[in-house]
Amino acid sequence: MRVVTRSFIEQLPKAELHLHLEGSLSPETLRELDPAVTVEEARARYRCTNFAGFIEAFKWAVGFLRSADDYALAARRLFEDLARQNVRYAEVTLSAGVVLWKQLDFAPVYEAVAREAARAPVPVWLVLDSVRHFGVEQAWQVARLAADRVGDRVVAFGLGGDEARGPAEWFGEVFAFCRERGLKLVPHAGENTSAEAVWAALRIGADRVGHGIRAVEDPALVAHLAAHRIPLEVSITGNVITSAVASLDAHPVRRLFDSGVPIILNTDDPAMFGTTLTDEYLLAAERFGFTEAELRGLAEESLGWGFRVEQPRLTSGKRQEGAPG
Repeated sequence: MRVVTRSFIEQLPKAELHLHLEGSLSPETLRELDPAVTVEEARARYRCTNFAGFIEAFKWAVGFLRSADDYALAARRLFEDLARQNVRYAEVTLSAGVVLWKQLDFAPVYEAVAREAARAPVPVWLVLDSVRHFGVEQAWQVARLAADRVGDRVVAFGLGGDEARGPAEWFGEVFAFCRERGLKLVPHAGENTSAEAVWAALRIGADRVGHGIRAVEDPALVAHLAAHRIPLEVSITGNVITSAVASLDAHPVRRLFDSGVPIILNTDDPAMFGTTLTDEYLLAAERFGFTEAELRGLAEESLGWGFRVEQPRLTSGKRQEGAPG
């Protein structure tokens, strides 16, 4: 079997579909935003070993996004980095819920990011994300902001934050509203909770599932995801750092893939997790035995799962005899 090289992965055209703008703030970008911040301080702040620590690091980083211009700079740096990795299509999550929490005027922030997306070297569309543990009222606010912009740059409504403090069942009416207005639905689910959280996300209409790795605990759910071709947006490194899995070796990405579940590799919060999309593909090869053919298939399918990509979905690089799809 050929050894998968970094250069092979770098030349693969691929998509990044689960990527938080706020989680892409590299130490160097933070220094641009505030020269008082040192690279060493940022790296130290980003070191975390569980989900609670990640949330604290996230809150610290977004504190440097104080204006529309700051968001524009963050977006510009992120889009430049995507182009360097041969990313051909991206859906980037803008946490509208966090913008509201910080009591910033959302309209100029959105317009600044949308302008950068329109002139980015990569086709970029936006997901507006609500923070589930901030409650249903805020979710409605974000849903209306997204619905008002569905003809512009917004393609989906997302739901992030702490699953345990904001179960999917709370948001059924919000999701129905978004779907009626032409938005796709991409909630986080089954990251740090259970397989039942993935079922709950599917019941309220999820088109793709952010993370979803706890699905592996329920064979019926795995079979459902495979049969109905519902993709999981998987971020291997991030799942380890937030302790969504006990260790790298315990990550279920290979088992899910071998069961026929559509897998999309992503970075989630690349600066905070110290990773890139190239790194995630290389990790899949080196630690989980993904071959060149399988990685090529994942890359091709990632483009097909984009909500605004004008091409048919492609079959994966590995398809077992009789597997669904």
